[in-house]
Amino acid sequence: MSNIEELFIQGRNLLKNFPKPDIEARLLILKSTSLSETQFYASPERQVSKKEEKSFYRLLSRRLKGFPVAYLTGKKEFWSLDFIVCPGVLIPRPETELVVEKAISSSSKGEEIVVDVGTGCGNIAIALAKELPASLVFATDIFRKAIKIAKKNASINKISRINFLHGNLLKPLQGLTLEGRCDIIVSNPPYVTEEEWRILPEEIRHHEPKKALVAGKSGLEIIYKLIEGVSKFLKPGGFVIFEIGLSQKDRVLSIFNNDWSSVECFDDLSGIPRVVSAQKGL
Repeated sequence: MSNIEELFIQGRNLLKNFPKPDIEARLLILKSTSLSETQFYASPERQVSKKEEKSFYRLLSRRLKGFPVAYLTGKKEFWSLDFIVCPGVLIPRPETELVVEKAISSSSKGEEIVVDVGTGCGNIAIALAKELPASLVFATDIFRKAIKIAKKNASINKISRINFLHGNLLKPLQGLTLEGRCDIIVSNPPYVTEEEWRILPEEIRHHEPKKALVAGKSGLEIIYKLIEGVSKFLKPGGFVIFEIGLSQKDRVLSIFNNDWSSVECFDDLSGIPRVVSAQKGL
């Protein structure tokens, strides 16, 4: 039998062609052994059972075939919170944290209405509910599976004041008397073009939900609908904040008309224009 350190070294070596072999090997060991990170680092000499070792190599084999590590472990960290993820639900990306950051900076920190459009696993909505405890949060998604997972994640993170609504974009808000009352509307909408989809890594194309990523031929189809729809629900001075794709900045900014008092685009940590924030005119 191997110990934790030996298993880690073997896993890291086999994953050497992946971007983060150390992290991935550790995550697969934690999943296979049910150890905490603290236990992992404190007990490198701990012997693993045959069952644990078999589980590790089974996960490792699937990872080497391109299966996303987040789906293998069943969770992904976002905004220092843990989220359940599974096939059929988009895996949260670190750059999306910029949406949360800009929403927080745009908030009055008071009793506000915040809406997350296309919530996925609920990562943006739950992060904002944590950071803006006085807010009332609504989260929509067209996929019932995503809503189910998002509700579980809210429970895990001890958030009870998010209203999860099934439906496309802003349609679930109709009939809730939210017109002209929303302070902040956020979204990580599909923005990948059909052409871009064909050249994305196989890990994404073969495993993550295409409809959560691809908007259409131009990549802006959903963003157009989002910008068109939010005006009805935002109060004067309210903000819409959403993620965009590579090389979309100028085209997205050109969509906004004189009804908006300010429109800005912010770069992510890689220097890529990533998040647009627009304030509705007073």
